[in-house]
Amino acid sequence: MMNNYKQTLYKVVEPIKLNTIKRLNKSKKWEYGYNKESDIVSISKTGMIGEILEIQGFQIALPKQPKEVYSCSKIKSEQKWKQFPPNPDFKRIKTVFDWQDYPDDFKEKHYGYIDEEFRRREEGFWFMNNGKPTYITGTHYMYLQWSKIDVGAPDYREANRLFFIFWEACKADKRSYGMCYLKNRRSGFSFMSSAETVHQATLASDSRFGILSKTGADAKKMFTDKVVPISINYPFFFKPIQDGMDRPKSELAYRVPAKKFTRKKMREREEQDDMEGLDTTIDWKNTGDNSYDGEKLSLLVHDESGKWERPDNIKNNWRVTKTCLRLGSRIIGKCMMGSTSNALDKGGDNFKDLYYNSDVTKRNRNGQTKSGLYSLFIPMEWNYEGFIDEYGQPVFNTPSEQTFDPHGIEIDYGVIDHWDNEADGLKDDQDALNEFYRQFPRTEEHAFRDETGNSLFNLVKIYEQIDYNEGNRNSSVLTPGNFQWVNGIKDTKVTFNPDPKGRFKVSWVPNQKLQNSVIVKNGVKYPGNEHMGAFGCDSYDISGTVDGTGSKGALHGLTKFSMEDAPANTFFLEYIARPQTADIFFEDVLMALVFYGMPLLAENNKPRLLYYLRRRGYRKFSINRPDKVWNKLSVAEKEVGGIPNSSEDIKQAHAAAIETYINDHVGLLEDGTYGTMYFNSTLNDWSKFDINKRTKHDASISSGLAIMACNRHLYRPNQERDKTPLNLGISKYNNKGVTSKIIKQEI
Repeated sequence: MMNNYKQTLYKVVEPIKLNTIKRLNKSKKWEYGYNKESDIVSISKTGMIGEILEIQGFQIALPKQPKEVYSCSKIKSEQKWKQFPPNPDFKRIKTVFDWQDYPDDFKEKHYGYIDEEFRRREEGFWFMNNGKPTYITGTHYMYLQWSKIDVGAPDYREANRLFFIFWEACKADKRSYGMCYLKNRRSGFSFMSSAETVHQATLASDSRFGILSKTGADAKKMFTDKVVPISINYPFFFKPIQDGMDRPKSELAYRVPAKKFTRKKMREREEQDDMEGLDTTIDWKNTGDNSYDGEKLSLLVHDESGKWERPDNIKNNWRVTKTCLRLGSRIIGKCMMGSTSNALDKGGDNFKDLYYNSDVTKRNRNGQTKSGLYSLFIPMEWNYEGFIDEYGQPVFNTPSEQTFDPHGIEIDYGVIDHWDNEADGLKDDQDALNEFYRQFPRTEEHAFRDETGNSLFNLVKIYEQIDYNEGNRNSSVLTPGNFQWVNGIKDTKVTFNPDPKGRFKVSWVPNQKLQNSVIVKNGVKYPGNEHMGAFGCDSYDISGTVDGTGSKGALHGLTKFSMEDAPANTFFLEYIARPQTADIFFEDVLMALVFYGMPLLAENNKPRLLYYLRRRGYRKFSINRPDKVWNKLSVAEKEVGGIPNSSEDIKQAHAAAIETYINDHVGLLEDGTYGTMYFNSTLNDWSKFDINKRTKHDASISSGLAIMACNRHLYRPNQERDKTPLNLGISKYNNKGVTSKIIKQEI
């Protein structure tokens, strides 16, 4: 049972001095949008800001709390969101034309009410919630107060509050094309995005709003079942003049109807020529790479983007539709993208790439993310049906006092326990468990879980280890950072400097006596800790590529059993990055080798790294291919060391090394403990490793070479055994059920 869950979704930050906030608040100088000086995005439309939230690395300033905050009750426990009842005087008023029939004194009486609704729509709304002043955006207010969904009126949820705050900041930030939302099932995204579509469309003129989903039929259903009913339910003062049917099937048009408009009331008051409409439309398109190509959109809703199956590719579609949201470099529209993820080979991999390319903490020189979108992930525990209390707060842990949901049903245990119980019940069926993870993810790793299938390696053990690591995600097992030469003087001593943005992740650092263990013999440098472990590396030779991408450089450090004070058979370092130049990567590798005093096994088909080490005097740090004696090596191999990647025997031996390590040291072990492989990026790469497409798997290549380097005695040539070919082939695994079973290969 977990009773100590701590949320990490958001935090209150103070990046700006309080005096600065007060000074600018006094003169109402805070503009809606991105503030470059403070590096925050303000969503306040009052010129004043208050609390600043950081959601997934995105710093957002809320409006300043007003002196008076609406409360539905003076009793704290009764304070909560309640939908305001409709004005009974407006019961018979369906359109603006009906309104015009009423006398002026009636209208004057109600103008204040209408103006207040427009103000809430524009600026947002403050209300007391269980004694706490709570702010919701204008969009969120319109969703709660005026949007009709499948269950009637939506419930207030804290998760949705944070979602709408994040979305408002995406709209406010001129650098952003919108959001890429990684969601859990039944989070309400379809209804919330439909409500936003109607909200924006009923305010905008000469604009177009589009909807895409995993299929054209799904987009149509979202339009007819969600968008249209929300529009119909709007009060008359928010509802523009509409052309066509009340319940259209393909296009909702807010414009003046053609000549056929024949209302008697209208004819009596004014000519049709004097009428003005928004000339704005909402429609949907069939799913395809070129949907909405060439169109100009104010808002594009992308529903179930993670479920686009090939050949319809979400990444290709986004490249095209992105151009619909800009004029030159100026962003004129936004995209609201949200989805759970399919299995990776069923469209999930494209959405995964798009999501990680939308990280707000990784921007180019224009201040934009790689995709232009901003990624948001809200863990399932925030928004799981049946575990939201009457104040909209998630019930993480089993309550210590009586707790009820919005409908008066008691919640007697926490969502974390519930989720754990569900997951435990599916451990006998790994595919079913992975599907549960994808539908109700607690981490990004869960959301992008793949189907097990016939994997090259034991996926049950890999996923056991990943789950174990995620359970310890708040601990300090891994430390990011960089290596540096002391005082910047090369070829002296190296230090490790922790840095949250560092390229390295390490789980173990040797004690001072073992650091920088480099032995010099006759002017040649040797690794002093060769008996403790070794590195594997997947290098690259070219600094840049035509498209600015390319495979990453990878480096892994692995210990072996020794008498030193070091963990045995443990991966202690992971580096997966592509610095601006190849030389930076080479220097990073060299500094890691020196700091740990361990040698390196690298593929010699990309030899620049090996020549770099030789030129700097570290040739003896480069391990020769272990399957040949010295006099059998080529001239190049003798010169720089390394191992070829072209040999089928080497490929098989490399994969077999990873297989053996996983079986012996990963996941739940025979003694009931778990392995010490803490690097989930590498574990995930192992789970997808394809021996025929090795270039895609930098982490697997690098880590496998580290294993081979630590066990190179196994690959030494033996003249007697040479007569009988050694079978280095590896097994394939059937991962269905509670255990992974080896698939017998026909000989």
